[in-house]
Amino acid sequence: MDIKLQQVSYAYAQGTPFEKRALFDVNFAIPSHTYQAIIGHTGSGKSTILQHFNALLKPTSGEVHIGDRVVVAGKKAKDLKAVRQKVGIVFQFPEHQLFEETVLKDIMFGPMNFGVPEKEAEIRARELVRLVGLPENVLEKSPFDLSGGQMRRVAIAGVLAIEPEVIVLDEPTAGLDPRGQKEIMDMFYSLHQERGLTTILVTHSMEDAARYADNIVIMHEGKNVLSGTPREIFKDVQTLKELRLEPPRIVRFQHKIEKMMNSSLSKVCLTEEELANEIAGLLRKERAES
Repeated sequence: MDIKLQQVSYAYAQGTPFEKRALFDVNFAIPSHTYQAIIGHTGSGKSTILQHFNALLKPTSGEVHIGDRVVVAGKKAKDLKAVRQKVGIVFQFPEHQLFEETVLKDIMFGPMNFGVPEKEAEIRARELVRLVGLPENVLEKSPFDLSGGQMRRVAIAGVLAIEPEVIVLDEPTAGLDPRGQKEIMDMFYSLHQERGLTTILVTHSMEDAARYADNIVIMHEGKNVLSGTPREIFKDVQTLKELRLEPPRIVRFQHKIEKMMNSSLSKVCLTEEELANEIAGLLRKERAES
């Protein structure tokens, strides 16, 4: 499912003395089945914009196209429940949204709320609990008896249970240790590929944006100021600095290696594996020429 924002602006508490503009004429498109990262410093508008993807917020001006549905500023949008079934949001610390007596009931709640029969909802829950890496015996446990990482996986299963076409990830690894972060991000990437999802990652992690995204949009002071592939974005270190952002650690390390070797690698490396291969290739070339 495609998502497109056209001249989208948003103001909190509009028309009151407390009015605050959060978005200014934002324009970008997210093609179906792509993996899009949205990055920016705190206060750049990331959190505000993600709530427009399933009409939790409606624009003060402009239009948001969600598949074949258009949410227009100033006009009452109809049947937003159908939109929210197609666009699932995994909020930061989604485990805080758990509330049912058992894991099974919690995962079933979403699809049943959208009219899925109880038996079908249970089948989905039993399938998804395994998909997110949990043993099936957790289904009868209280979600509050699980570890923090397990609770997050239950919450993610609950979002997947509505079978969205688009999944929006709001800082999905917040509070997890490095191993947990990688496991969660790898899981989302596998789901993105296997289910043909449109995936939108809203993050401050340059590493995650570099490793997983097809395309990156940078938000700055409520505006989308730059977009491109990860290699295009992270190659322009000076512009990132002006936007108060740093390239991923691996890119910074690459610059140190290039300075130390007094030679440039053939491309901006986005992962440790790419950098190791590039360095090995450069060393082989130097040996062949000597």
